[in-house]
Amino acid sequence: MDSLPDHCDDSISAASTSDVQDRLSALELRVQQQEDEITVLKAALADVLRRLAISEDHVASVRKSAPSKGQPSLREAISMSCITNGSTGNRKTSHSSSVSVARKETLSSAAKSGTEKKKEKPPGQKEKKEDSHSNEQSAQTQASPSPQPSSQTLQTHRQTPESKSSAPAKSIKKSLTVEKGHSAWESSDDSRNKLMRVASTSKLISKVAKNADKHKDVIVSQAKMSTREKNSQEGEYIKMFMRGRPITMFIPSDVENYDDIRTELPPEKLKLEWVYGYRGRDCRANVYLLPTGEIVYFIASVVVLFNYEERTQRHYLGHTDCVKCLAVHPDKIRIATGQLAGVDKDGRPLQPHVRVWDSVSLATLQVIGLGTFERGVGCLDFSKADSGTHLCVIDDSNEHMLTVWDWLRKSKIAEIKTTNEVVLAVEFHPTDANTIITCGKSHIFFWTWSGNSLSRKQGIFGKYEKPKFVQCLAFLGNGDVLTGDSGGIILIWGKTTVEATPGKGAKGVYQISKQIKAHDGSVFTLCQMRNGMLLTGGGKDRKIILWDHDLNPEREIEVPDQYGAIRAVAEGKADQFLVGTSRNFVLRGTFNDGFVVEVQGHTDELWGLASHPFKDLFLTCAQDRQVCMWNSVDHTLEWTRLLDEPGHCADFHPSGAVVAIGTHSGRWFVLDAETRDLVSIHTDGNEQLSVMRYSVDGTLLAVGSHDNFIYLYVVTENGRKYSRYGKCTGHSSYITHLDWSPDNKYIMSNSGDYEILYWDIPSGCKLIRNRSDCKDIDWTTYTCVLGFQVFGVWPEGSDGTDINALVRSHNRKVIAVADDFCKVHLFQYPCSKPKAPSHKYSAHSSHVTNVSFTHSDGHLISTGGKDMSIIQWKLVEKVTLPPNDIVLDIGATKVPIPASENAVQPPAHLPQPFNEMNQNESVTGSSPASLESNLEQCAEQSEEHSEEHSEGSSLDPAEPSYEEPSNELSEEHSESTVTEEQQDNSPLS
Repeated sequence: MDSLPDHCDDSISAASTSDVQDRLSALELRVQQQEDEITVLKAALADVLRRLAISEDHVASVRKSAPSKGQPSLREAISMSCITNGSTGNRKTSHSSSVSVARKETLSSAAKSGTEKKKEKPPGQKEKKEDSHSNEQSAQTQASPSPQPSSQTLQTHRQTPESKSSAPAKSIKKSLTVEKGHSAWESSDDSRNKLMRVASTSKLISKVAKNADKHKDVIVSQAKMSTREKNSQEGEYIKMFMRGRPITMFIPSDVENYDDIRTELPPEKLKLEWVYGYRGRDCRANVYLLPTGEIVYFIASVVVLFNYEERTQRHYLGHTDCVKCLAVHPDKIRIATGQLAGVDKDGRPLQPHVRVWDSVSLATLQVIGLGTFERGVGCLDFSKADSGTHLCVIDDSNEHMLTVWDWLRKSKIAEIKTTNEVVLAVEFHPTDANTIITCGKSHIFFWTWSGNSLSRKQGIFGKYEKPKFVQCLAFLGNGDVLTGDSGGIILIWGKTTVEATPGKGAKGVYQISKQIKAHDGSVFTLCQMRNGMLLTGGGKDRKIILWDHDLNPEREIEVPDQYGAIRAVAEGKADQFLVGTSRNFVLRGTFNDGFVVEVQGHTDELWGLASHPFKDLFLTCAQDRQVCMWNSVDHTLEWTRLLDEPGHCADFHPSGAVVAIGTHSGRWFVLDAETRDLVSIHTDGNEQLSVMRYSVDGTLLAVGSHDNFIYLYVVTENGRKYSRYGKCTGHSSYITHLDWSPDNKYIMSNSGDYEILYWDIPSGCKLIRNRSDCKDIDWTTYTCVLGFQVFGVWPEGSDGTDINALVRSHNRKVIAVADDFCKVHLFQYPCSKPKAPSHKYSAHSSHVTNVSFTHSDGHLISTGGKDMSIIQWKLVEKVTLPPNDIVLDIGATKVPIPASENAVQPPAHLPQPFNEMNQNESVTGSSPASLESNLEQCAEQSEEHSEEHSEGSSLDPAEPSYEEPSNELSEEHSESTVTEEQQDNSPLS
């Protein structure tokens, strides 16, 4: 009888599974029927509109004695609708790439969809110009997010701001009502038959459909607009769609022929120069000193090698998402780093893995664990007794799997579940090659590794109090194990021999031999020094204690409170030691002289960024309430100040004397840029401020808020006095970006619902109804993400939130874009064609929140959101050379080297995988040829190899070139993801 419940559960489970499958099948069938009905509705609607257009043309021809002029030339625009098209959540979002650009004589703002691409023109059918009129309107239904076919069309028409007249609207509604009554529950076959009948009688296929095969991505249309609209707005425009909303952008007068516009990759490229920040808040044991004199640590997806004496950084850029842990090989040269799982912009998973790399050449030696680890890599360690041949890894799955690898051969030797509790550390025993120790929440396990098997013995605390967490491990010279726990206790575990049992030999068991009270609060880290002494770091008491060989405390020092709790301690040069803290500081100190800050950064999500108008300074503000002024030349922090509230946006006054900072509560502060003194406090509304923008002469300040308003202030006394001037009201969603005109008369603004509005400031902050009047304004700055000059930066199928920030360089040559997929893009300016190509760069591991060029355009600053990083990129312009030459960058000097004389190829014993060298920059283009297969990439490897060397930069031209790809970013022509092919190309595989 005991098995009966289980049997019932299995039956219920099977029945429920079958029911789910049946329901899914029914839903799929219904979706297909609805799509067929939508198609029929489109055809009927198009027929009605075609007849209306013919009727109006006939009336117009009777009234006019003179013949009408010829039709204007066709133009194109992009449709970026991201609509489900009536599908369920299991279906992929439809990415309509159709384009609809017309003269301002268009019938309405109907969306041009890609449905005409699928239609075939019946033989012998005549082409009519009137059909382009109906084609444009018929696709409007696809731009609506409504899943119901009948309400979809009606809703879209109601949302259309430029409907032709009330009479067509009534006709449309009537037609749809009849159509709905007859086709709501028809089968798919009946719907298809009806579609064929309607299509044959209404002649829906126009000249545009005929050319659909020639222009797969672009469908062109033209139509007419009513007299009222023709008089109110003049000029040609482009219409872009986001989530079904039309975005109209007028073409400037100086563009004679839109079709002649070409967008190319900019000659400028970015090179990673400096990374500000350190990830210490939620990591441990991630700061070490290398024999090269460099401190190695990580933030975002970058592993930084920082020489604090020479003030230089090098960067390992092989990872695709957050780096979470780090281990140094016994030879102190090779390093293993583990990362979390991620997702690329197309929703494909980026698998967690471990990368083993050379800290001198920065070449990837091995990629381990693709497809093995879940969620991420929690901790790892190299073996010590066998000179680092093996690597043990704990992943972040529920079972916290322990795996042992022969990393040179990339082979997994053993695997076992550890525990469902958190595991905080794993280490090989330094002298016993067969012993691995793990510890974490309420446990310490001693693992015996034999061949491909692992056996576990749990540490018994016996008479000693069992801690909530065993935080860290270390080893004494005699082989005893030290553990530090959350109770502030250090325990010494000695190995004792148990008498042999019949048929088995003697066993070694670790038992507690001594207990030492070390810290108030937890013992967070243990560091065994070269001379055999021990350093311990406390969490709550923030103390670092030096213990002698007999584990007696010898010296101690307390880390100041502003730096936070201790997360990592490592031995430095001479009597120095390095400390990583919970507030993301890396400190270098001695017991005699105290601490020096080497690395620091923000401790919470980062959004605010502003560059000084004429100095090499930039300012950041974040959710941690810190405002930081950074020097982009010395890579140092000039000053920091703690605000009362989290900062979200900032802008410098053109004089450079003050900086305005907006917060999350509607308050904004004005600080002196040199003394950081508070100059002024104001409040506008009670919601988050999203943008602060001074006019070019500094006499006005615009404050964009999440309450949908833009507040205007008159600024006097060099930015020290502010008086309210007015308020721009008209947006239907929160303000996201805004820019001033050079004469201070106009503002262009974007909002959360994809509006582009223009404001006449001298006339009382009035909304400019005729938006074409502003098409020729040369804006002082360009940070709005929507506009004719920049709409080409948007990816196909975007939902409107994929781009967080945009900035045009001061020389008006390039646009930098911060996106939601951890990438920084560099586009040519202007960027007025859909799907424009860009240089794409990886370093952040979270959404990139902001970008800003320095005053000289020599550098670009980008900020990460959750990764809390600030990354400084150098702009490098490549010189054009004959195809047989390559370029070697030496600082800012470009030295051409004939390919036949190239003597800086990588040594044969250290080849770099093609995919590895091209990890950090990719080029996206508008043609399908940019997505070549991996086989084609491999065939072009030698050519790309030369291009990568031309990308490389080195301070010393004699350095081997295999170091170069890590010092700056290399270019690739496909999406950069970790694949098994990367592993196969690894040098040591």
